[in-house]
Amino acid sequence: MVHIVLVALAAIAVLVVPETSGKTGKIGFQRLSVPPQVRPVFVTAALAAFAGFSVTGLFTSVAPAFLANVVGIDNHALAGLIAGSIFGASAVAQIVAARVAPQRAVALGCTILALGMAILVAALQFSSLAGLIAAALVSGIGQGISFSRGLAAVAERTPAQRRAEVSSTYFVVAYIAISLPVISEGFAARALGLRTSGIVFATSVGVLALTCLAAILWQGSRQKPEYGSAETLSAAKSN
Repeated sequence: MVHIVLVALAAIAVLVVPETSGKTGKIGFQRLSVPPQVRPVFVTAALAAFAGFSVTGLFTSVAPAFLANVVGIDNHALAGLIAGSIFGASAVAQIVAARVAPQRAVALGCTILALGMAILVAALQFSSLAGLIAAALVSGIGQGISFSRGLAAVAERTPAQRRAEVSSTYFVVAYIAISLPVISEGFAARALGLRTSGIVFATSVGVLALTCLAAILWQGSRQKPEYGSAETLSAAKSN
């Protein structure tokens, strides 16, 4: 009933808010595609989004089990608070980081996400409630920054007429990440135990986030000489 009421309110809001662009084109299936010139940026941004949404999927589905079976607290309200806190932290982080340069923001988001995974590993290892809450908040911040600014980085490199298909591809990656990895975590928990599988999951996501960070830094190091030479050439022409 709560969801039905919220959906009804959202539908009313969509109908009331005025349209900001002209109605062009027609409704149909959107193909998934990424132009060649966008792919280097898209790959790093999409991998960062994959890492972030994997963590979101973990906290929304497995965090209550961590709380009950690893930490030893069987409180549904607290479990819901931990699962929801990652979304709250993500939303606030997206607003705060809205004006940060996309490439720098994604690098920062990946760093924070890796830190969140390190905290989660420690929380599971030592059965810490404070660590589990901190991991949710820190991971939410990293996920929010890397996802929103990653989308901005992809959008600014994509031609306007192809942004719909590229954005759709980006979201498909994110939605796969929020579902398939955590299903794998469920199977792993049966074989390895909840604590061990959670540590393996967090470590894997942390490594993926750090790999994205390294890729972003590498791309930045390749671009700097080009920018420097262009500026030098421009200054020489002015003189």
